[in-house]
Amino acid sequence: MSEPAIPPSSVGPIADVPAVYGPDGPAPGLIHEAVAAHATRAPDALALVQGGVRLTYGELDRAAEEYAGELRRRGVGPGALVPVGLERSPRLVAVLLGVLKCGAGYAALDSSWPAERLRTVVAALAPPVSVGTALGAACGGDAGVPVWEPGPLRAPAQDDVHDPYARVEPDVESVESAESAESAESAESENDLHAREDTENVSHARVAPAPTSPPAECDPAAATAAVFFTSGTSGAPKGVLSPHRATTRLFAGPDRIAGLGPGRVMAQAAPVAWDAFTLEVWGPLTSGATCAMSEAGSLLPDDLRELVAGAGVDTLWITSSLFNLFMDEAPEAFTGLTHVLTGGEVLSPAHVRAFLHLHPATVLVNGYGPVESCVFATTHRITAADCERPDGIPVGTPVPHTGVHLVDGEIWVSGDGLAAGYLGLPEATAQRFATLLVDGRPTRAYRTGDQGFLDADGLLRFTGRTDRQVKIAGHRVEPAETEAAARQVPGLRDCAVVPVDGRLELYYTTRQPVPAATVRRALRAALPRHLVPHTVRELPALPVTANGKADRDALTRRSRP
Repeated sequence: MSEPAIPPSSVGPIADVPAVYGPDGPAPGLIHEAVAAHATRAPDALALVQGGVRLTYGELDRAAEEYAGELRRRGVGPGALVPVGLERSPRLVAVLLGVLKCGAGYAALDSSWPAERLRTVVAALAPPVSVGTALGAACGGDAGVPVWEPGPLRAPAQDDVHDPYARVEPDVESVESAESAESAESAESENDLHAREDTENVSHARVAPAPTSPPAECDPAAATAAVFFTSGTSGAPKGVLSPHRATTRLFAGPDRIAGLGPGRVMAQAAPVAWDAFTLEVWGPLTSGATCAMSEAGSLLPDDLRELVAGAGVDTLWITSSLFNLFMDEAPEAFTGLTHVLTGGEVLSPAHVRAFLHLHPATVLVNGYGPVESCVFATTHRITAADCERPDGIPVGTPVPHTGVHLVDGEIWVSGDGLAAGYLGLPEATAQRFATLLVDGRPTRAYRTGDQGFLDADGLLRFTGRTDRQVKIAGHRVEPAETEAAARQVPGLRDCAVVPVDGRLELYYTTRQPVPAATVRRALRAALPRHLVPHTVRELPALPVTANGKADRDALTRRSRP
């Protein structure tokens, strides 16, 4: 899907803005071509494992081709956006690859979301077909969107297997053969977006109004690969259009994240709708490594132990809140891992210090980045000395093909990781994406809303937000979205949501009696779990500031003893 037109930005020129850049490396390419290249080079290498199901690269690529044929017959082609509502499984990965092979992009959706949210998301995608009967209620009938349930992956009898892994083929009928995926190596090329001086890694920039539309894009890897739906301040989810290169930039060269490559095994346990799913699936599969998919709904210490012992997992992504829980309850669960990536929220030095003491040989990495710069914008390998820094643990230096800029203390991100914008929201896109002039060169960048600075070692530090956005258990949360949903409850007059100790609390006033249980039921029916407040309380009146706005600081103080 081509980049949406971007209305002019209202941001005025700002001079002398520091900028740092990550390594360039090979030009990032298409996700499915990178996987197909490994299928050509090492077809019998293990690509996916989940419980007793094992899928080689050759088998995965063939299954994806079969599913691509089915999708093309259902109208999926270049530029289409396809909602996929399948359970975590090798079948899901093969179907997503099939979507990409059609030149389309996918939106992996969580079938546990409320039906109204699923309907809203599917309508925004305007797909030719949706995948998975779990989406049937949201897509069929009046919506006019056909639903396709792909056939299951099946393992032939063991006598038919001539390699150490159970062969798996897609169980589909009358499938037309899809074109063979080309395998091509990405050539080194100059990337103007990240141009820098040979001896200098710090430049200066000023902000200029964004053009009415982005420059003509001829890079195939700029096509949309995935749409990630995040919390929105308007009360509706925003679809982030993430291109192929946003993912492949992280794994295309010698500086690939976590050093992934043949012989390595990464766990996949994040929800399928997160951009972390991209890290855990396409990271190993575009690097020639193995992806080991959890059978559990959410990762617990016993699940991690089973993945390490049974599937040979050596690399793990885990949110900082779950990292802290593991360190409190089962710190030995990390035994056997060589690389642990964490982030999503500010790290606890005490928990990190304990981890480094118990697992000194394990590489621990702090990752930072908004979904608009897929998965990571910066990373930092944590040392014991970092735990003693007065400003907390650094978020580090930019990943390949990525730039970080500071504009009046706000962190902006540029490079190949950037999304094309927000699906169907040109004004919201214009508010967040603009053009920086770096040494006179126009550079498209995303303003994160995060505040930070570069320390004396050139490491990026995160210090807070410029708005109300928060992270709850790794999820990006806009309290305004919860407030908007609450205001739809009949009888409710006004409300305010505040984050308190990693949880949301909702305070509300009414025109007529509305029990808290009624408000909670309405929110559960409208919002994903992470947007539903832990506490719902009615007040006679909301406290207000001198200018008449809800005093959220007073509500936060009220919540604490």
